[in-house]
Amino acid sequence: MDTQAFKQSLHKSDRYNRRGFGSATKRAEALAQAYQSNLIGAIRENGNLLEHGRLKVKLAEAFGFCWGVERAVAMAYETRKHYPKERIWITNEIIHNPSVNDHLRKMNVLFISEENGIKDFSKVKDGDVVILPAFGATVQDMQLLHERGCHIIDTTCPWVSKVWHTVEKHKKHTFTSVIHGKYKHEETLATSSFAGTYLVVLDLEEAQYVANYILGKGNRKEFLERFARASSEGFDPDIHLQRLGVANQTTMLKSETEEIGRLFEKTMLSKYGPAELNEHFLAFNTICDATEERQGAMFSLVDEPLDVMVVIGGYNSSNTTHLQEIAVSRGIRSFHIDTPERIGEETNTITHMPLGENLITQQNFLPDGDVTVGITSGASTPDRVVEHVIQKLIKLTENNDL
Repeated sequence: MDTQAFKQSLHKSDRYNRRGFGSATKRAEALAQAYQSNLIGAIRENGNLLEHGRLKVKLAEAFGFCWGVERAVAMAYETRKHYPKERIWITNEIIHNPSVNDHLRKMNVLFISEENGIKDFSKVKDGDVVILPAFGATVQDMQLLHERGCHIIDTTCPWVSKVWHTVEKHKKHTFTSVIHGKYKHEETLATSSFAGTYLVVLDLEEAQYVANYILGKGNRKEFLERFARASSEGFDPDIHLQRLGVANQTTMLKSETEEIGRLFEKTMLSKYGPAELNEHFLAFNTICDATEERQGAMFSLVDEPLDVMVVIGGYNSSNTTHLQEIAVSRGIRSFHIDTPERIGEETNTITHMPLGENLITQQNFLPDGDVTVGITSGASTPDRVVEHVIQKLIKLTENNDL
């Protein structure tokens, strides 16, 4: 499929909208009323520090809603106002934040169901309005909705669209797109749908496995089994690993994406030599500015003396999980929660999700005496949620002082 031609055709349709229905100023004002926090604003003005009794809270320099998320959420709210009576669907969570998605459900926005990775569009009818979330949607889903006569409101983050453009360049020049991401994640599914031949690698370890195969140190059958669900149809490692272009899911850990890029550049250099490198390796910068900024702020925060780290964001939020990884890598007691309700201020407990595990409840969450808590949040977390977490911590320390 010529994805570029399809996109150009879709963008010309009077049933397609990627600009929203109001001005950027009105959009910002609406979000401020819904999600901004006076407390967080005051803490920012105080050098990202709050001191209350025995509690000291240190906020990361950058955290929470990014521009792409703000745009997507505001466009979704605008859509309901613009279409007050029409049926409105969304192909997935608008962002990975439970409070925001619950808000949309209360506005009677319907979520398209999914089973075993397959979306059920059977209830979507001609004339219905369909919102594409910040992560984007596959080109196949867009085509189906367009052909069905739906009004499409596209809130895809421009950084995600930039990655799509990159993999389309790979396809045009017959390079295989090696995508650093989670092959089941909505964004990576969308990105791979715009690629030609592709391979998704989760981390540096998987990238090293691929690099070893390129250098003749792998087993074909084992390779195909390992990447059966993370590669394009008919993928042949003996053919499709000869010309590589690197891209990424925008929420992955920046340092790892860069390291994977350097690894494949070095691998192709070793195999083909410097004179032939440009014929076998392409690299474009597709790391999201907001992701990079929040990860950098997290690295700075964990260098400070902290007793506890709280990371706030949806459990299925990739960018939030990577913030948690940074804290864990420094050996800090760190807790990933999705809502303030996970903290029991009366019982000094926290129900959290450790990396790669299920929810567990931690007793004696905060230690006695003076305690310093670092706080950050993923790009899908409103400031007001962070405020409520801080209020819970204040109550908890006050209760324990009695």
